[in-house]
Amino acid sequence: MNERLTTDTVVLPKAQRRRTPRRRWAEWLVERGIFLVSLSTILMVFLIFAFVAREALPVILRKTNNARSATPVTAAQVSTMPPEQLATYLGVTIADLKKYNAETVKALVELKAEELSQNVSADSRVNTTSWGWMLRARQWVGYDKPEYIWQPVSEIPKYNIIPLFIGSLKATLIALIFSVPLGVGAAIYVSQLAKPKIREVIKPVIELLSGIPSVVLGFFALLVLASILQGMFHYSSRLNALVAGVALGLTVIPVIFTISEDALSTVPSGYGQAALALGAAPWQVAWQIVLPAALPGVFAACVLGFGRAIGETMIVLMASGNASIMSGSIFDSCRTITATIAAELAEVVFGGNHYRILFLLGALLFAVTFVTNLVGDVVVHRLKRKLEGAR
Repeated sequence: MNERLTTDTVVLPKAQRRRTPRRRWAEWLVERGIFLVSLSTILMVFLIFAFVAREALPVILRKTNNARSATPVTAAQVSTMPPEQLATYLGVTIADLKKYNAETVKALVELKAEELSQNVSADSRVNTTSWGWMLRARQWVGYDKPEYIWQPVSEIPKYNIIPLFIGSLKATLIALIFSVPLGVGAAIYVSQLAKPKIREVIKPVIELLSGIPSVVLGFFALLVLASILQGMFHYSSRLNALVAGVALGLTVIPVIFTISEDALSTVPSGYGQAALALGAAPWQVAWQIVLPAALPGVFAACVLGFGRAIGETMIVLMASGNASIMSGSIFDSCRTITATIAAELAEVVFGGNHYRILFLLGALLFAVTFVTNLVGDVVVHRLKRKLEGAR
C-alpha cells in the first residue's frame, strides 16, 4: 500500500505533465522580468545621482574660478596660452573651451577685456565659487560686518550656501515638531484605543492626506494658513519658516502615521493583555508597553518623515518667503535648498558657475538624506537588539 501511495503521489496525469514545462518556462520568464525591472530601477536611480555628481564635479574639485584677473589678455596672446590657463581666465571648463571655435574664443576674450577695463573692487578679485567663500562669512564692500549671502545674480555673484542649509533645517525641524506628535499620537489611538468602526474611518482619512498634491497644500499655505498664523502670532513677515514648516508637517503626517501604526500593530497582543490583567489602564498599556516595544518602527517613521520634509519643493517655494537670510527666528522668511534649485535652475547659463553650484546643492542634499537614513538605520538596529535583550 505504501508503494501504491508513493506511485500515486509521484505519477502525474498526462495533461498536467504536458503543462509543467510550459509553466516552468513561464515562471522563468516572469522571474527574469521582475529581475530586469528591479535592475533597471536601480540603474536609473544610480544614473541620476551620477549625472548630478558629474555636473557638480568642477566645483567639488575646485576647477571653477570667477575671480577677475588684474590684467586683460589680448587676442594675440590667446594662441600662446595653455588651454588650462585660458579656461580659467574665461571662467569656463576645458571641456567647454574645446567646443568653441576660434571666433567664439576671440569674442569671449574681447568681452572679458572690456569687463576688466572697467573699475573693479576688491571683491571682484575673489573666487566666490571656492569652498572657503561658500562656507564662511565675508565683509563685502558696502557691508558693516561679515555676512552669509546667497546672491548669485549680481555684479559680483555670491554663492554662500549656509543660509540655504539653515532655511532647510528650520522648515524641516518645524515640520517634524508639528507632525511627529500628531502622527505618532494618531497611530497609538488607531492601533490601540479606537473601536473598530472608528478605526475604519480615521485610518483612511489620514492616509488620504498623502494623495493631496503638494502644490495644492502650497496654495493652501499661501492663501489660508499664512493669514491664520499671522493673525495668531502678529509677526511682520507673512510668509516665513513657521508657515512653510506647518504646511510641510501636513505632508509628513501620513508617512509617520502609516509606518508607526504598522509598527504598533505588530507588537504581540500578549504584552497588552498581560498588562491589562495586572490592572493597567488601556492608555498606560499603549504608552508604557506597546510604544516602547514598537520604538524602532516609530523611529524609522520619523527618519523617513525627515527625508520627506527636507526634499519637498513646491510647499517651501510658495510658503517660505524665499529670503536667504541668516536668522534663528521661525517668524522670519527663509530659503531652502530645494526651492533654490527649482526657482533658479531654469534661468541659469548651461555649464556656468551658477549652474554647477545648483547641482552641487543637489548633491549635498542627497548626501544629507543618505547620511540621515544611514544613521537612522543604525539606530533602529541598535534599538531592536536592545529590546530583544542582545548586547
